[in-house]
Amino acid sequence: MSGVIKAISQAGISVQAHIGLTPQSVHQMGGYRIQRDEERLLADALEVEAAGAFSVVLEGIPSDIAEAITQKLKIPTIGIGAGPHCDGQILVIHDLLGLTDRHVPRFVKQYAQLLDLARAGVQNYVQEVQSGRFPGKEHCY
Repeated sequence: MSGVIKAISQAGISVQAHIGLTPQSVHQMGGYRIQRDEERLLADALEVEAAGAFSVVLEGIPSDIAEAITQKLKIPTIGIGAGPHCDGQILVIHDLLGLTDRHVPRFVKQYAQLLDLARAGVQNYVQEVQSGRFPGKEHCY
């Protein structure tokens, strides 16, 4: 991991690393499981920092471990399901806005429920395109 980060950073491309629960590796991790191996997580965080990452996303990590990592690093930490002690926070926009009908992780706070509204909007668009009502003259140049 660090070799790739180092090469990309040295090429002048900014790298934001990601440790803990990495959704692209969820099947190798045995599913969506909280990552609790503090020693490994801290080692991973220090490794990506040393390799040149400008920040690191901490995902699915207990708050106390994320806090310890944040205190040890010189680069910012961004939490997603890692408690309040990271330098910043992020949520997936579809989760935040209630645009999904799948399981919502415990760490997500939904600020709106837009799924039904979005579906209705898309259905209206499809109907108008199929019926020839869209685009109308007012939508053309």
